Amino acid sequence: MADSGDRRRFIYNLHEQSKPVGAVRWLPSVSPFLRLAAMSVLSPPAIEIHSFSSQSPNPNPDLNLVSSYPLPSSATSLTSFKSHNYTLIAASTSTGSLHIFSVNPYDGKIESQIISISDKDSFHCGPIQSIDVETSSTGECATAGEDGRVNLVLIGEDKVENFRVCESDGLVAYTAVKWGSPVEFVTGGVGPGLQWWDKRRPGGPVAQFKGVWGHGTVTGMIHSLDIHPSRKHTCVVGGSSGAVYAWDLRWQQQAITLAGTGLEAKSQPFSESEVWEVKYDAFTPQVSSTKVLPVMMCSEDGFLAVLQQDERPVQLLEEPCAINSFDIDPQNPSDVIVALEWESVGILSRGREETEMA
Repeated sequence: MADSGDRRRFIYNLHEQSKPVGAVRWLPSVSPFLRLAAMSVLSPPAIEIHSFSSQSPNPNPDLNLVSSYPLPSSATSLTSFKSHNYTLIAASTSTGSLHIFSVNPYDGKIESQIISISDKDSFHCGPIQSIDVETSSTGECATAGEDGRVNLVLIGEDKVENFRVCESDGLVAYTAVKWGSPVEFVTGGVGPGLQWWDKRRPGGPVAQFKGVWGHGTVTGMIHSLDIHPSRKHTCVVGGSSGAVYAWDLRWQQQAITLAGTGLEAKSQPFSESEVWEVKYDAFTPQVSSTKVLPVMMCSEDGFLAVLQQDERPVQLLEEPCAINSFDIDPQNPSDVIVALEWESVGILSRGREETEMA
């Protein structure tokens, strides 16, 4: 439930699903009355598109399955984006393949699979743990894998090109990737270390952050990264032991801790489990222009919360199971969709007059 110090109200509707859901993403909306969301279903593996009407008099509108497309194995990462007026979904899998689908933005029907890459020699030979698409210019998709490979996939009008950025022969496992600009991106993996890459300077990362989990007494992993378009020099990170921190390129060897017990720096005791996803939260007002922007996180122990530097966490949800994934609607930042471990999907609308539980 909401933290007692937070006076904002919200509506939270929980929708039971017949299948386990790994990740959820809002799709760009062309109508204020019809909302679309993509979900990665784990068993059997598939991508599903669901819709619901935001103009229904029913305060608890149903999620309706619109279309689905099978995957060769379970999805490990999911993202949605627009390109040349097309709505696209990209998904990576546990067997090292990448799939990009075209979706009709008016009814949510999956029209076609426009890209499928699965070559284990030139692409990935193990699970792809994270993908991210650069949407402002190049349209490249960055992929980070357990096999220690980082690839860039250039999606052209008449062909698809794959470029190997890093090959560590399995000595390093990459678990997260995020674009910072059309030519720069950041990766993370086992341990709290981060690597900043620049396509103009090939051969390896141009900057690195090397931290230590719990004074070296425990091991950890980075699960999620986010970079705000207005502050491309700062990356926010979610990982093991409840760790949420920011890495600023201007002070490369010092992390700004927001929550958790995983790093050496003093932190707020909020969650001590895995933080599965972090995203900058455009809905929450910023406390200070000199501090890290508000960040939303979800965790293995069922928390959905907003974190701000040097402030108490604002707890939005506390579920009896893990929250696997969430997404903030970029067109309506007050709305958040969450995927729960116990085969449920929740939709939280902030800033409403009263709180309701479905």
